[in-house]
Amino acid sequence: MRGVVAAGHPLTAEAGAQILRAGGNAVDAALAAMVASFVTEPQLTGLGAGGYMLVAEPGEAPALLDFFVAAPGDGADPASRAPLVPAEVFFEAAAQVFHVGAASCGVYGTPAGICEAHRRFATFPLADLVAPGAALARAGVELNAQQAYIFALLEPITASSPEARAIYWIGDRVAREGDVLANPELADTLERLGVEGAAPFYTGDIARAASERVAAGGGTLTEADLAGYEAIAREPIRVGYRGYDVFTNPPPSAGGILIASVLAQLDREPAPPTQARLVAAMEEAHRARTPEFMEGLDRPGFLEEFMASQLGSTTHISVLDGDGRACAVTCTNGEGSGILVPGTGLHLNNMMGEEDLSPLGFFTHPVGRRLPSMMAPTVVARDGAVHLALGSAGSNRIRSAILQVILGVIDRGLSLVGAVEAPRVHWEDGVVFAEPGVDTDALSAEGRTLAPFKDLNVFFGGAQAVRRDPATGEMRGAGDPRRGGAVVTA
Repeated sequence: MRGVVAAGHPLTAEAGAQILRAGGNAVDAALAAMVASFVTEPQLTGLGAGGYMLVAEPGEAPALLDFFVAAPGDGADPASRAPLVPAEVFFEAAAQVFHVGAASCGVYGTPAGICEAHRRFATFPLADLVAPGAALARAGVELNAQQAYIFALLEPITASSPEARAIYWIGDRVAREGDVLANPELADTLERLGVEGAAPFYTGDIARAASERVAAGGGTLTEADLAGYEAIAREPIRVGYRGYDVFTNPPPSAGGILIASVLAQLDREPAPPTQARLVAAMEEAHRARTPEFMEGLDRPGFLEEFMASQLGSTTHISVLDGDGRACAVTCTNGEGSGILVPGTGLHLNNMMGEEDLSPLGFFTHPVGRRLPSMMAPTVVARDGAVHLALGSAGSNRIRSAILQVILGVIDRGLSLVGAVEAPRVHWEDGVVFAEPGVDTDALSAEGRTLAPFKDLNVFFGGAQAVRRDPATGEMRGAGDPRRGGAVVTA
């Protein structure tokens, strides 16, 4: 067995598995899957997005590559910025307002991240890794039920601009299950990435076209913003839990440090935590996002200070290979801004319009600073060997999804599939959102306000996970049914 890939779409996972079968490593496979996801999950990720990659190699300390979206505006006049455009999205038992338009576009990072990850960790030519995704974009992909649900949810966003309707709509309606969507311009752009690398996206014609399109709509993404962007290597957070080492995303991202703080607290208590204790820990982590926390994320030494005090949103791909490497990569376009770069098929992110990333108010982040994402690709290891690699999509629900999968495997002894598919809870703004199957009696007894869902729902994230049996070396994966997750072995 050469490895296993868990991803948010069967074709995404298959693209990665093809590379494993051909002899590629976990990072080669993750990059091929990542590029394929730009086509199979087009509203949630893409060349105009940002993300993080965590790589664990045998005998080496895990490495984190940060290529998340940065605040734009280098050389721009903030007074000329157009208003954000609100778009309300309705889940089963919750509604969320997103903001789109040119003013919502931040500095994208995925082209830089792909090329830096390729330089550091990959073994196959980049052109070979982008080829499966480019082929899908040129031939077209049939919309499955899960992606059709996403398209229906985000209809207010794709309806916001003519170029978004041209890509995501069939005539006068948003695309539905069974419709085939091709994007030949994106195919050409992906092939350019494979041959020319990231330069056209940051200092070349694509960068210029992106800046001009955003400026025409009243946004502040400039050529200087793009020219100054680079992927950054960071040391992951490491926290002990029940004898395992958990490695996850460090500041200035917010999600990893909040997951680590909850694990550190629960590690001092009997396992498994009760449902009420888990919700209380989630509430504590959410309330920790104070103005001081948000301002401190970018400060050297903040991680150590915060963890000491605690103790005293998106697509995800996870890959394991036969040599013991693990790669977990999470990317997000937000929900997309509705703004596409002419002639490229590149849909720009709306991260500057995400309330979850701007709890202190929109446009409060200094120019050039990475936004405080909840995304947290995570690896669980013992004695230097990877046991579990995972991550999730889902905005603020990312950290609760990852946390509950880890607890399911380690504390509850569930199979990987059982842990990913187990019903979830999420605390936010005084409300406990709960999927069917969650024991809510104790929560009701505490006087908690409950918002029950009738079925498993994409609201609770999309966790994709892979696991290696420490005794046999057997590799397994689990794709989250909430997001049409799929597993392919090689």
